[in-house]
Amino acid sequence: MSRRNRNSRAWRYVWGGIRRDADARALVLASETEDWNYERFEYSDSDSEAEFSPVMRLPVPSAVPVTGESYCGCDSQADSSYNPRLRGFHQVKDCHCGEDDQDFDWAWDATSRSTATLLSCDNRKVNFHSEYSCGTAAIRGSKELAEGQHFWEIKMTSPVYGTDMMVGIGTSEVNLDKYRHTFCSLLGKDADSWGLSYTGLLHHKGDKMNFSTRFGQGSIIGVHLDTWHGTLTFFKNRKCIGIAATELQNKRFYPMACSTAAKSSMKVIRSCSAPTSLLYLCCARLRQLAPDCIDILDVLPLPPGLRQLLHNKLGWVLSLSSGSTEETSDGPERPSSLPGPSSGGPSFSESDSEGCTSDAEACQRKRCRWT
Repeated sequence: MSRRNRNSRAWRYVWGGIRRDADARALVLASETEDWNYERFEYSDSDSEAEFSPVMRLPVPSAVPVTGESYCGCDSQADSSYNPRLRGFHQVKDCHCGEDDQDFDWAWDATSRSTATLLSCDNRKVNFHSEYSCGTAAIRGSKELAEGQHFWEIKMTSPVYGTDMMVGIGTSEVNLDKYRHTFCSLLGKDADSWGLSYTGLLHHKGDKMNFSTRFGQGSIIGVHLDTWHGTLTFFKNRKCIGIAATELQNKRFYPMACSTAAKSSMKVIRSCSAPTSLLYLCCARLRQLAPDCIDILDVLPLPPGLRQLLHNKLGWVLSLSSGSTEETSDGPERPSSLPGPSSGGPSFSESDSEGCTSDAEACQRKRCRWT
């Protein structure tokens, strides 16, 4: 009888965990159903297979991955043995689009990460919750971002789903293991971090605001930390989506990422830094003057040596697309420009693309501010 009671309590504990959040083995469970429609599972308090009966029916929480926000179309291509019903088990072919950089200023820090993380690809790829998820795992970059211009890109290399998957920055005060048994949006939960969620919400000080459309598997999220002007700007698929924060001068941050989703992963495909020099300011201004050019270096009549120098040192400034527009649920398409010197408090764009303007008048047009 005692054995039966212990087993009953164990079942209630397990199913209670599944009901609290979709992250615990949700990706694996979902693969057993057609097109991510979930079945109902039955269980009995009995520890005997013969007594297994449909005494209760519990729905598995939805964990539908976000799709349609990829940098390219490669993530939708699968090998000949691919079966949509087994998406959780069989990943699509590896996509390397956009991964052109050979030199990296930093990678993920093997000593500053949650226990539920694994590193690969020279510590540039992080895998969260390799078996199942029971909370939130986080990691930070190996380099403290002090003075200068810092830009990095993180590619979503797995299905994106669950309570949250985030990219952002934080100080050394952020406790990466604090929520290892809790599903939450870790980045931006306090005043020491900012985080962009895959849901399009920007988090800081425990508050959240609409900032962009969603991103999913194959999306490339870019982050530009300008310590000279004190701005934090996000890009999606190399298009500017807005200034997330200002007045960040004289602070030291680390690149960070977190996830609650089982078997999720992200990869650093670019990480570079440059001093705030006259050369940088000129390149940023050139980007503003020709926002519709894919790459400024393609249209400027420069000597080959200077062209190569600019490509190596500041190619990310000259090639980021800031003239394209993106329609969001918040409003119509609007033009944008690369962030330059800014004033005023943190601001939020009315559309993904308008937020890259950073003059005083543009900041006044933002919907909300944090103080």
